[in-house]
Amino acid sequence: MSREPMIPGLARKPNPFATLRRLARPAAEATRCEFCSLPLALTHRHVLETNPRKILCACDACALRFENVAGRYHLIPRDTRPLPGFQMTDAQWDALALPIQLAFILHSSPAERTLALYPSPAGATESLLPLSAWDALAADNPVLTSMQPDVEALLINRLNGAREYYLAPIDVCFELVGLVRVHWRGFSGGEKVWQEVKDFFARFQAAPQLTPVAEAAHA
Repeated sequence: MSREPMIPGLARKPNPFATLRRLARPAAEATRCEFCSLPLALTHRHVLETNPRKILCACDACALRFENVAGRYHLIPRDTRPLPGFQMTDAQWDALALPIQLAFILHSSPAERTLALYPSPAGATESLLPLSAWDALAADNPVLTSMQPDVEALLINRLNGAREYYLAPIDVCFELVGLVRVHWRGFSGGEKVWQEVKDFFARFQAAPQLTPVAEAAHA
C-alpha cells in the first residue's frame, strides 16, 4: 500500500491515516471490511488502529466489536455534531497562526499532546498549538471535554466570515484534507477547491448529524 507524507510532529512514525489515500478516486474493486473481508456499502464505519496508527474500513458487525472497548482499535464516531454556541474570539483564532481559515484540533495519545492541523496542498499540516490556547478554549467551551481522544476533533470553518464549529470524526476531517489536496490549483487554490469546500460544509447545514461518505473519506 502506498503512503501519504507523515503528519508533522509525528516524525518517523507511520502516517495514522494512510488508508485514506483513496480519496475522490474511483475504486477499482469493491471496498472490503479490513477485518472479515466482506464487501462494504458505500457508507460504512471506520476504526482507528493505534499501532501502527491508521484508519481501517469495517462492516457494522466488526465495528461494533470495538465500541466502548479500550485497546489497540478505537471505533471512530459516526456523527458530526454542530456547536452553534461555541465561543472563539478572533484573538484566540489568530493565536493559532494558521495560514488558512480551516482547521481541526484533536488530542493525540501517541504524541501525548493536542494537535492543530489544517488542510494544505501537501495534506494535513500541523501548526504548533500552545497548551494555554487549548486550555482557554476548553474553559470557554466545556463541550470540548467530551471530545474523544484520537478519533474526534474540533473542526473549524472561518472562511469568508463563517464562524462554524463542529465535533467531527477524524475521517470527516481528513475527507476535507483530501478535497483540498485533490482540487488545489496554483498559489491560491483556484475556484474549484473553494467550491468543493463550500459544498462540504453545506452538507452539515442540510444534515447536522452526518455519516461521512465512505469512498470520499479515503485519501
